[in-house]
This record gives sequence, C-alpha cells and structure tokens, in this order.
Amino acid sequence: MRDISGSLARQACAVAAVCLVADAGLYLIGGPPLSLGWQAWVVLLGGILANAALAGPSRYSGWVSAAHAVLLTAAPLLLFPYDHYLQATNAGVLIAGYRAGAWLATKPALAALAAMLAGLVACNLIPVDRGDRDWRLLLIDVGVSGLLPWMVGRYTTARRAYIADLQRAEEQRRQHEAEAVRRAVVEERTTIARDLHDVISHHVSAIGVHAGAARLGLPKGEPAVRRSLSAVESSSRAAMADLRRLLDLLHGKENGDAQRQPGLDNLDELLDNLRTAGLPARLTSHGGPRELPGSVDIALYRIAQEALTNALRHGRGGIVEIDLAYRQTEVVLAITNEVGRPNLSAESTKRGLAGIRQRVALFGGQAECGPLDDGRHWRVRVGFPLEAR
Repeated sequence: MRDISGSLARQACAVAAVCLVADAGLYLIGGPPLSLGWQAWVVLLGGILANAALAGPSRYSGWVSAAHAVLLTAAPLLLFPYDHYLQATNAGVLIAGYRAGAWLATKPALAALAAMLAGLVACNLIPVDRGDRDWRLLLIDVGVSGLLPWMVGRYTTARRAYIADLQRAEEQRRQHEAEAVRRAVVEERTTIARDLHDVISHHVSAIGVHAGAARLGLPKGEPAVRRSLSAVESSSRAAMADLRRLLDLLHGKENGDAQRQPGLDNLDELLDNLRTAGLPARLTSHGGPRELPGSVDIALYRIAQEALTNALRHGRGGIVEIDLAYRQTEVVLAITNEVGRPNLSAESTKRGLAGIRQRVALFGGQAECGPLDDGRHWRVRVGFPLEAR
C-alpha cells in the first residue's frame, strides 16, 4: 500500500518550495534594494521562513497564517519610506489562507482568517501614498488574497467530509445487504436441511430397517438374496452417514467432525461396509501417504464410493481390488472388479460414470473407465496432479 502520509508531506514541501522561490524572486526583482539596510534583509528572511513553514504539520496552520499576517504588517513599517513593492510573501499568503481554512476547526480557522485580513488591510493602508486608494479596490484585494483561499479551503474540507459520509453510507449499505444475503442463505439452508431430514432420512432409515427385517426373516439358504439385502442395509447406513454430514454442513455447525467431509482416511470404513454387504475387497497402497488438498481428498473418496457402489450392483461377487498410489507428482486410484456384461445403457451407470469424469475434470485430473481386455473385469482409474516434493 502506498504511504499516503509520506506523499502528502512531500507535496507540502514542494508547495512550500514553489512559494518560497516565487515570493523571494518577486521581492528581489521588484522590491527594495538590499543595500537599503538591514530592514530589507529582515523582510526577505521573514518571507523565506514564513513560506518554509508551509511545509510543516497541518496543526500549525493557524500559526503559519498568523506569521504571514505579521510579516504583511511589519514589511511597510520596516521599509518606510520606501514604497514600491513591500510584500515579501504573496503566493505564500494564498497557501497559508487555504491551509487555515482546510485544516483547522471552525474557531481557530476564523481566528486565522481575521489575522490574515488584518494583515492585508494594514499592508494596503500603512504606506503613505496609499491613503487615498479606492476602498473598493482594497476590498477586492483583501477578498482575493485572504478571504477566497480560506473559503476554498473550507469548501474542500466540507466536500471531503461529504464524500467520506457517502462512502461510509455506501459501505454500511453493502454490509447490510451482505448480512441480509447471509441470513437468507442460512434460512434457506436450514429449510433444505429440515426437508432432507423429514423426507429423505426417514425413507432411507425405513429402507435399512425393512431390509434388515427381511434378511433376518429369510429361511436358511438363499445366499444371493441375503447378500442383496445386506448390500441394501450397508448402502442405507452409508447414505445416512453422508446425509448426516450434509445436514450438519447445511445447519452450519462449527465443530470439526460435523464440518469435515469424508476423505481417504474413511476408505477403510467404506470397505468394511462393502464387506458387510458380502462383497470382498482388498486395498493396496503404494508410496508414503501424502497430505492432499481437501478438495482432491474428498473427490477421491466420492469416486471410490461411486465405483464400489457400481461393483456392488453389477459385480459377480469376486474380490474388488483397490489400488492407491502416491507418486511424486500425482496420486492415482484404481478400482477393479469382476463383472458380467456391464449394462452401460443403464441410467444409473451413465450418471455414475459422468459424475466420476466431472469430479476428475474439475481438479485437472484424468479418468479411465471401462472394461479390461479380458472382458471379465471393469476398471475405474483416476489420477490427480500434485506438486512435486
């Protein structure tokens, strides 16, 4: 961020330098000769010091304007009877009046204005040959050199304050709108969570309960039916666990267990549910585990969940091989299961494969889904790029 205070200080120094050079130059060219005596030097040095003070802090603006007023009064007295060019400060008077109007509070600003006007009146009336000067010209001179810069300074400050008030009002409006949107989102999330709980979770729980009751009521034998009912129970339990996590997220709970979505650390739990459903599974991991980005970790878990669900639906019951490889620049997950003729036209299969490819593409990975050359196995293989260690 740019140093605003430093920039303002440099600009103040530049303004003071221009005023000093301009006023000193006018005094030396059109003013009294320095050979006139020490009075001419005092007026010149006084103008230099008064203009140099314009570079000082704004809180001293009143004293600086008073110094210019004193110099305006003292110059004709010190240089009497010389009466050609008596102002050792001209541009400096304008800037001093502006600073007093812009930077001071009302009472100090009015006091500084009074001092400036008094100095300008004295500067115009003290010289002996100006006693008969047209009072209208005097008022114009005093107004232009003293009152106008002060009024411009007050206007600038008032306008700056007005703009600041508008900016604060706009910022408050944006904050109120953002807060209203946040509240609306929270309310909508709460409504969605309540509907999910009231509708879906009750039906999924009922499915699991009825599947368990049907399995326990079966006569001995019927291994295929038992395996199917066990799969229904397992899937319903997994669905309820995921649904609870989503409900916690929608409710905006802050505890870590509720906020965290499942990742590769939950892969063993997923496989246990698969084994409970009667489908054997074997996990093989290569390379040291690496800390993955949260989005990639969740995506890998969801892809594994979808692939294992497909294996449970369409597989022949053989062992499902899950291979997880942590490589130097990527992580690769491959899931292979034995199938008959996969029903690629089934709507659920199409959605599952499309979902896997979308998740992989979202994070710049690659996906290979399809039957192997032997025609008996199906493999889902996905890879996500990682930063090299």
